Amino acid sequence: MAADPLERFFRMLRELPVPLDAEALYGDDEEGRRRERNLRRYFALPHASVLLLGEAPGWRGMTITGVPFVSPREAEAGVVPGLELPAEPQAPWEASSRVVWATLRDWRGPIPLSWPVYPLHPFVAGDPRSNRTPRPAEVRAGAPVALELIRALGIETVVAVGRKAQGAIAAAGLEAPAIRHPAQGGAALFAEQLLELNAALAS
Repeated sequence: MAADPLERFFRMLRELPVPLDAEALYGDDEEGRRRERNLRRYFALPHASVLLLGEAPGWRGMTITGVPFVSPREAEAGVVPGLELPAEPQAPWEASSRVVWATLRDWRGPIPLSWPVYPLHPFVAGDPRSNRTPRPAEVRAGAPVALELIRALGIETVVAVGRKAQGAIAAAGLEAPAIRHPAQGGAALFAEQLLELNAALAS
């Protein structure tokens, strides 16, 4: 049997320390295995050698599906074929996911992949149905996982979605240009900059 190119990536992912106000998404329970199956389907898509590096999973999207920038709405629309959803998702959709996939409809060629620099879901203490900004130490801990994914998938171009992701990956030794994050009023600029990147890569 051929070796799994993502074996080290998933091992590193599972070894990340999980603070009390964060949630590991991939594990040995039923939900963790479901998310991992979804993530593997996503990574297996025909894709450009481009990675959009985000900040952290959100409770309305990746925390449910296991796939970056994919909420139940995108899963049901089939943006990644065969995704499995829980019987009763905790939220129907996520704004950032909607913006990302609406923009990718205009992307020419194989789509880029996405991954968060901090791959655990950080939440406000006591409220898993919330999001908080990951701490600098958490981002530093997650960056090597992102670097391993880049190596495993043979990614040639990394683009940070937001300045925080850009700073985190730079601290880990990889310089990446940044585009605007789609949240908090950044949807139009995100779409413009992402499609400009597509045009530059295609030229």
